[in-house]
Amino acid sequence: MLDIFVCEDNAAQRRTVVQTIENTVLIEELDMQLILDTEDPYVLLEKVKNSQNTGIYFLDIDLNSSMNGMKLAQQIRLFDPRGFIIFITAHSELSYMTFQYRVEAMDFVLKDTPAEAKVKIRECLLSAMERYTLQTNKTHKVYTLEAGGRKISVDYDDIVFFETSSNIHKVILHARDRQIEFSSTLKELTSALDGSFVRCHRSFLANKKNIKEVDVKNRIINFNNGETCLMSTRMMKGLVTN
Repeated sequence: MLDIFVCEDNAAQRRTVVQTIENTVLIEELDMQLILDTEDPYVLLEKVKNSQNTGIYFLDIDLNSSMNGMKLAQQIRLFDPRGFIIFITAHSELSYMTFQYRVEAMDFVLKDTPAEAKVKIRECLLSAMERYTLQTNKTHKVYTLEAGGRKISVDYDDIVFFETSSNIHKVILHARDRQIEFSSTLKELTSALDGSFVRCHRSFLANKKNIKEVDVKNRIINFNNGETCLMSTRMMKGLVTN
């Protein structure tokens, strides 16, 4: 999933950008979420420091602050080197500054033409989603599922465990920061996934890489993100050995 951040000091213009983003994410069914829209670059930077996901950043250049959009982008790069930075500005001539600040901007959106700006924002979101998917597939194994009409790609390393849902023919994917219910069975998943995933219980399929410890006495698996699942006696020996 990609996290979206907006920093724009003009409240009306910020609302327009946010509305365009939200409409695009909804209509195009993109695996993204708007995390923050603010006029304060320092507030945004604090949020980015604690973010675990790759981000898309829509930044005004002139923020009426001691930190302009270029300096903000420079700081963002320290915490999110793979993030997608898009500048929203009325000054196209400032594009040369991206080289000076070495922030590798993805694009510029000009405020002067609102209709074109909306089209440009949509194109940036679609392009970022495509690039992110390609990057992720090249560097990590990814499990792709369909839920709510969206195709969602989840890094193998981010999957904690799968659980049988109370809804028939559905399972729940427990990732580090979210849960997703989709149509499948644990049997199908066991066949589709690699050896990192082990059927530890009739209702659970665990990612061994995210197991923190195994409570043999109570037959409970504790995961790195604080969640737990059950472990059957039959599966205990093989899991503990691994």
